[in-house]
Amino acid sequence: MTRRAVVICPGRGTYNKPELGYFGRHHADQGAMLAGFDAIRTAEGQDPVSALDGAARFDAKHHTRGDIASPLIYACALADARALAEDIEVVAVTGNSMGWYIALAVAGALDADDGFRVVNTMGTLMQQASLGGQLIYPYMDENWHNDTTNKAHLLSAADEINAHTDHQLGLSIDLGGMLVLAGNEAGLTAFEAAVPPAQGRFPMRLPNHAAFHTGMQDPVAQAGRARLKADMFGQPQIPMIDGRGAIWWPGASDPAALWDYTLGHQVTETYDFTHAIRVAAREFAPDLFIVTGPGATLGGAVAQSLITCDWAGMSSKSDFQSRQSDAPILISMGLEDQRSVVLNAAQR
Repeated sequence: MTRRAVVICPGRGTYNKPELGYFGRHHADQGAMLAGFDAIRTAEGQDPVSALDGAARFDAKHHTRGDIASPLIYACALADARALAEDIEVVAVTGNSMGWYIALAVAGALDADDGFRVVNTMGTLMQQASLGGQLIYPYMDENWHNDTTNKAHLLSAADEINAHTDHQLGLSIDLGGMLVLAGNEAGLTAFEAAVPPAQGRFPMRLPNHAAFHTGMQDPVAQAGRARLKADMFGQPQIPMIDGRGAIWWPGASDPAALWDYTLGHQVTETYDFTHAIRVAAREFAPDLFIVTGPGATLGGAVAQSLITCDWAGMSSKSDFQSRQSDAPILISMGLEDQRSVVLNAAQR
């Protein structure tokens, strides 16, 4: 029996100490693909992905850099997507932030090498520019109740801070029950002072992250457009849902418009991951939502996003956990006890 699935690709922050060696552990059979990525990195004078993944130890300051983390995450996520079981029909693909670039390759709008070039180029440009930063703060409580009033209050506070002289702050990613805010140091510091500590760890700065998905990234977008040409992009083979919730359909997408969105709006405007997941649920009604590795932190945001649209009658974390125990709808390939559920026979 065919299992219909939406594949969700992760963004930055998902390759950490536990993920060191992820590609080597899980995808030794995809060495030819990795060799192609290594050749691209070597030609740019950069360390090959195989060496980064096979490092003797994880160095947080090094491995979380944009020019290091981005190609690592891309390689692992694309390999995971290619290892899905034969009975899984991928009905749509989406991703979080940088995960959009991976989604392009999973869906076939970019081939594997060109997808890698996009990720590696943009990750390198963002690292070189290092414009602003990001922090994350929850608007849902610990049981994931959809508190839209609190969300509106927090966004209003961010807008007020952004209106102050020399302060820049705005919504970078609408991430399930979390708000990822981005801005300059003055804006981020002001928000940290304006909100109460939450759940023992928020507000949390995201290390080695710039002010992604804001106008501060316009120089990076312009540089990316100069280096990455529109003729790299083609028609997707699988529907893709972007950071606005718009669907790019096979045979009906304009590759030039796809290039323009990917290196324009996607870089400089808010990425609404929550809405993308709602669209995926409502338009494609999959049996499974599969989050590729590396890491498993995106699973919570997917579940929270489904709660915002009352998917399968879920309105809280306990509802989601009950649904998962009965018949799982969310599989995180970064979790060893879940990935085998969706792997092809050769990978199990």
